[in-house]
Amino acid sequence: MRFKRFGASLLVTGLALLGAATPAMAHSELKSSDPERGASLATPPTQIKLTFTGPVTLNADPIQITGPENAKWTVGRAEVAGAVITAPVQAVGPAGEYTLRYKVTFEDSHESGGTVKFNLSAPVAAPSSSNAAPASQPATSATPAPRAEETTLEGLLPTWVWIVLAVAVVLAGLVVALRFLRRKS
Repeated sequence: MRFKRFGASLLVTGLALLGAATPAMAHSELKSSDPERGASLATPPTQIKLTFTGPVTLNADPIQITGPENAKWTVGRAEVAGAVITAPVQAVGPAGEYTLRYKVTFEDSHESGGTVKFNLSAPVAAPSSSNAAPASQPATSATPAPRAEETTLEGLLPTWVWIVLAVAVVLAGLVVALRFLRRKS
């Protein structure tokens, strides 16, 4: 009888902990991007688009694009509409791998950032002064890469992985507790 009560209370406690932890793990994340992650482009985009799984707000200097030989693209004023961010860009630099870095704040006030890497197959020459960014959208220069400690686990693993891991930990705790009680009896 004592064993059943302990097992039932342990199960209820584990489920309560799992239920309480799930909302904290349900952060929004990047759903899609244009250019897409890993894309190989013959010509550079004139606008980037980031779509998230939930509403976002912009941080200061939310988007930077850097590439080989210290190439930095000019990113115009980013606009946000719910879960979608768009920004005009002016590309300049050699062919190679480019990294789009973003920083946003999600609806739950959680700040996060991430990267989208893509490739340009042809170099892009610097625009002439007549092709400069429109005056209505002031351009900002990209900054160097964020520090390594700014990378978050939320950006590395999808939410469902965290849920599966939490369930596995609770189940492992139950198995250990049941074996411990059987040995004592």
